[in-house]
Amino acid sequence: MIPIKDVNPSKRFPVVSVSIIAICSIIWLYEWSLMPKTPTPAFVPGFLNDFEIFIRKYGLVPSDILEKPYTLLTHMFLHGSWMHLIGNMWFLWIFADNVEDKLGRLKFLLFYLLCGLGAAGLQIIVSFLFGGSDVPMVGASGAISGVLGAYLRLFPHAKILALVPVFFLATFVEVPAIVFISLWFLIQIVNGIITLPFIGYGGVAWYAHIGGFLAGFFLINLMRRREYYI
Repeated sequence: MIPIKDVNPSKRFPVVSVSIIAICSIIWLYEWSLMPKTPTPAFVPGFLNDFEIFIRKYGLVPSDILEKPYTLLTHMFLHGSWMHLIGNMWFLWIFADNVEDKLGRLKFLLFYLLCGLGAAGLQIIVSFLFGGSDVPMVGASGAISGVLGAYLRLFPHAKILALVPVFFLATFVEVPAIVFISLWFLIQIVNGIITLPFIGYGGVAWYAHIGGFLAGFFLINLMRRREYYI
């Protein structure tokens, strides 16, 4: 299922969410400018192009975390490809406005960063236990997973308009957030288990998604405004 929009209007313009989208997009454009215009000479041992150097410097490499603690934050604003960026920002655009509405702007920013740290924490632990501690991690998806966890807790019955493939066709269906997000989370767990033996080869940071989701799910009740308690 691909989310198209949520049928859950917010009361205020999501300043922080849009700012995060803008910052990630601007940083990606800079990353893209660093990519080599000619093929990288893979036969040169230890050769890194400017894009890879940038990722190594500001992406989160678990084995370098003590040397570069700042990457716990900077990795959340980097991406590895156009599709990586677009997919993450699309989910953020759909789900973050209502969560920001509930928390308020400053609290939402803190919440978002804490979810990103929770995502990084679980991915780091798994990387050290099962290999992959030298693989850089970049992307906003861990923090955005926390937004999904909060959305599930705050708006379980909100409708999500999703594009659902049916055999060779696709149709638009409105599904409750509890169904859409629960299915999404199940997919993260299943993929995390399946790919665990290959974690040292890179790929999707499934455990960052899981860690971020759990952080958001449990943090939201501690941080949301009292007037919204029910």
